[in-house]
Amino acid sequence: MTTDYQQARSALGARLRELRESCPGNRLTGAALAARLGWTQSKVSKLETGRQTATADDLTAWAAGVEQPEAAEELLSRLRGLESRIRSWRRQLAAGLRPVQDVHNEAQAGATVLRAWESAWIVGVLQTPDYARAILSRFAELHRAPRDVEEAVRSRMKRQEGLYDSGKHYRILLWEAVLHARICPPSVLAAQLDRLQGVIGLDTVELGIVPLDAALKIPPGLGFWLYDDRQVIVETWHAELWLDDPDSIATHLQVWHALRASAAFGADAQRLIGRAQRATGA
Repeated sequence: MTTDYQQARSALGARLRELRESCPGNRLTGAALAARLGWTQSKVSKLETGRQTATADDLTAWAAGVEQPEAAEELLSRLRGLESRIRSWRRQLAAGLRPVQDVHNEAQAGATVLRAWESAWIVGVLQTPDYARAILSRFAELHRAPRDVEEAVRSRMKRQEGLYDSGKHYRILLWEAVLHARICPPSVLAAQLDRLQGVIGLDTVELGIVPLDAALKIPPGLGFWLYDDRQVIVETWHAELWLDDPDSIATHLQVWHALRASAAFGADAQRLIGRAQRATGA
């Protein structure tokens, strides 16, 4: 969670407290508001102190509970501002996996230079359908999302149309560990690695592999996408961060260049992929 995000959440909490204390008629205590809404007093406290993120339903109920329903739209606007930076998986996946893939398709379609670093899995734009199916299935299980895996796979495959757009430039870095990660059956991984071998020949793609034994200027850290040096998307287990402030962009660009300095390209990258292929035994 970013400092800016926490500050915004705290500011929202302060506004909630202000609305409660300015309830028409008399000052409403936290306990009284909790009783009105059928909540625990601790929930009211956590929302007001910025220790819990309110849902849209929470904010609508709060505005009604403090007898100021006209404040609901303002509160919801503040929440949308929060979610433009941090998007929890619980909320994103409430409607299934497919809508999330569609959002990422749109984000990538609007970018010309796309830089990526990934230390956990092969990035979606380079995945085979079977590999994508394995990855998405695991996330559906983790977050108990609706099982629209096949629709999500089809949406993710559409993203690959950009690889054949001469106006786009993909600059993708993978840690060698992802070539060996058995998140899928060996035969699926072998086919995925074969796909990577073919990608190296595309003139729109620069694929670098950072060897496990490479000297690193910076720890591998979390994976991220950087679009046209204007937006960074970082994925965590709990949420995605969508960042567009200059400091975040500059930091991630610096990280990307530091990791690129340790990467192998061309024939050297193909040798690393080939070694991983042989290790599958498939």
